[in-house]
Amino acid sequence: MSPLSVPAPRSVPRPMRIAVGAAMAVATAATATACSTSPAKTGNTGATGGGSGKTIQVVAGENFWGSIAAQLGGGHVKVTSIITNPDTDPHDYEPTAADARTVAGAQYAIVNGIGYDAWADKLLASNSGSGRTELKVGDLVGVKPGGNPHRWYSPADVHKVIEKITADYKKLDPADAASFDQQKTTFETKTLAGYDKLIADIKAKYAGTPIGASESIVTPLADGLGLKMLTPETFLDAMSEGTDPTAKDKATIDDQIKNKQIKVYVYNSQNSTPDVQAQVQQAKAEGIPVATVTETLAPAGATFQQWQTSQLQGIEQALAKATGK
Repeated sequence: MSPLSVPAPRSVPRPMRIAVGAAMAVATAATATACSTSPAKTGNTGATGGGSGKTIQVVAGENFWGSIAAQLGGGHVKVTSIITNPDTDPHDYEPTAADARTVAGAQYAIVNGIGYDAWADKLLASNSGSGRTELKVGDLVGVKPGGNPHRWYSPADVHKVIEKITADYKKLDPADAASFDQQKTTFETKTLAGYDKLIADIKAKYAGTPIGASESIVTPLADGLGLKMLTPETFLDAMSEGTDPTAKDKATIDDQIKNKQIKVYVYNSQNSTPDVQAQVQQAKAEGIPVATVTETLAPAGATFQQWQTSQLQGIEQALAKATGK
């Protein structure tokens, strides 16, 4: 499978991209006019299937979780993802009145948590008495606020989310429980087969290989692949949070690249600040292979597995070039 195209790098730090809005006010005003999900924001959806004839209305804060939810539900769910534009920063998104109506009308909500999408928490809190079932990924996988929020890059956590979504669907629509079990089996054994195989192959072949990265989004994936992250955690966190990295951290990374202590450099092309651009250029100048990842689905119409598999292939190719294996 050839790598999917990714959007051009953003050169503006996160705090300058999108202003944080009054999410609570928007949500509260819109709750009274709750309606069906907004077609403009609907990604992967399914028409009403057999069995109960019921369609569960699902809202996902981000399209990577939405893609998984849609594929697990098949024709028994209709999934609307709020964050669908690759140029949108989920950290600082300002929800609209349409988003609030979508959340108010949903029977099932999936949000990342861990401080990643605080705006989504506000939308949920504004309509807390609806009887809606909610999944906060951070709570599910046991990562508290302040921890690394990028759990969709942790293969182990992805499979935990798959288990939980299926269990919740079965509770919401018991008549179609067998269908949900079948969807889950197909998704895990066939749909994600290429994704899981790449992860296993990379870990078996390149475990312990030292790498550098532009931000903490890469850390859960590096852990899942058995790679050794050498970039200071303080730098990774600063870049993810949109704050200025320290001169000491930048000097450390410069030395790691100059002395080729890292074999591969992985960066988030959707958050390419001047510091990151300089490191990418330096790595290339030193002959260190560079691989890219993105924060959300790229292109926007890709499925979770298409997106992740493409990125894993890029990382595998960079590791092969760097190590000769």
